[in-house]
This record gives sequence, C-alpha cells and structure tokens, in this order.
Amino acid sequence: MTAVQLPKQKVHMLEGHVGAVLAARFNSNGEYILSCGKDRTIRLWNPHRGIHIKTYKAHGREVRDVHVTQDNSKLCSCGGDRQVFYWDVSTGRVIRKFRGHDSEVNAVKFNEYASVVVSAGYDKSLRVWDCRSHSTEPIQIIDTFLDSVMSICLTKTEIIAGSVDGTVRTFDIRVGREISDNFGQPVNCISLSNDGNCILASCLDSTLRLLDRSSGELLQEYKGHICKSFKTDCCLTNSDAHVAGGSEDGYIYFWDLVDASVVSSFRAHDLVVTSVSYHPKESCMITSSVDSTVRVWKA
Repeated sequence: MTAVQLPKQKVHMLEGHVGAVLAARFNSNGEYILSCGKDRTIRLWNPHRGIHIKTYKAHGREVRDVHVTQDNSKLCSCGGDRQVFYWDVSTGRVIRKFRGHDSEVNAVKFNEYASVVVSAGYDKSLRVWDCRSHSTEPIQIIDTFLDSVMSICLTKTEIIAGSVDGTVRTFDIRVGREISDNFGQPVNCISLSNDGNCILASCLDSTLRLLDRSSGELLQEYKGHICKSFKTDCCLTNSDAHVAGGSEDGYIYFWDLVDASVVSSFRAHDLVVTSVSYHPKESCMITSSVDSTVRVWKA
C-alpha cells in the first residue's frame, strides 16, 4: 500500500454523541462500528452508509472503552463508574455488571472465544471476568503494575497491557509467566501488529514505539504528532505496512513502518483525536475526537 492509497478522504461524519467521544472501534469484519463517550452512551453505527443504528444506555459515568465479540452478538464496556458491563447487542439489555475495580476502568477486551472479558483500571490492576458463570467476582486479578493500566491486547494465550508506569507487560496464562518491557515513558495505548509479532505503544512523550515481541528489541520510533496529556490511539494498517496515530492537535499521522518517515498527515478533527481504528480488509479508517464526532475516512 502506497501513501496514495491511505485513507484521507472523509466520507461520513457520524454525529449524535454529546461531548467527547472517547473510543470508536470497528467490529471484527469491519461492517459496523461502536463508539462511546462522555455522554455515558454507546452507539452502534453503519460507517459505510453513515447511519446510526442503536444507542446503549446504562452507565452512570463516561464510557471509556467498548469491544464486541467476533459473532457481533455481545459487547462489553467500561468507564468512570468502575464497572464492566456485558451486553446483548440486539436487545440492548445488560446481561451482567462486573464490579470489583476500585477506580475508573480504562479498557476492556473479549478473548477470542468471548468466554472471558479482561479489564484494565486506574487501580493498577487487570481483572478477568467469566462471561459464562453467574458470578460477578473476577476469576483472576493481576496487580503487579505500579500505576494506572491504560490499554490491553489479547492473544490466544496471553494478556498484554500497557501502563502509565512505563511498562508493557505480557502475561502467559498457560504457564503463569510475566514478561515486562520498560519503555521509560508512560504508555497510554498499545496495539498488536496483524501478524502478532510486534507491539506498538503510544507513549506520553509524543512518541510511538515498535517492539519485537520475541526479543524485546525496540525496532523503531515514530514522531511528529503531539501526545502529552490525552489517551490517543495508535494502530497498524491492515497490511502492517504503515503505522497510524492520532494527535492532540486534531491531526492523523501515517508513518512508514520500516523507515518511520511520515508518509501522510492531515487535519481530521478540530480538537484532540482520541481514537483511530483501521478496517480489517479495506483502506478505510474511523477516528473519534473530543469534538463529539466520529469520522469515516477512505482512500
């Protein structure tokens, strides 16, 4: 994919949230997106037609993150009310509320089989919840972090989490092993490359860092954007050829994965870009912002 084929043409502006949109995510096949924000709601959209489908309301404070299962039947969400909500997508009903975090919850993810939800909190902990049992207690608590846990990725056997303590920690569930990689700067977002070999970490010194998972070697650093006080997402494009990240000045940046040069940048929003999500197959991207909008971009 050349820089010419990267998405920068705005095709839809999705409006409806009141106040900052804190996250926007494609579902597994890229047909739908979910967004959440300060207005305590989660919204389901068709990004290709630019239409709003459904609103989910139950949270008592801002909703910070949302994730949907592979089959699109369930979603999980978290936020300022310290709870993790487990929803039925079609009915909009809350199936269960998981309580246990001592403070705001920053991130949530389903595992591949949608049998558990992992949440990351300001209370320096990760908590694992069983969706199949009726217990609202966590089945596992990981509290080796020294500061707020901001972001999580899951593989078939691992939980990977980034923290303000400057580390990205990988927990192998099968053997109970923890590997810690220290970036020396607060980490506010992590994402995995599509081949699963690398971790991309957004740090609060306005630098994205790419780490080789097997060796722990720092492969590359990406600069040019502003990320000092907000949680701004980063991800790799679906071909792993480019790195994408949001900036506090409203810009989106694309870097060449290998040589770290900025191949494309444009003003996507009037205010801080909070979220960037790339379509699993097409040259299409969604962004969200403090300006209360979600925007859909295509090449």
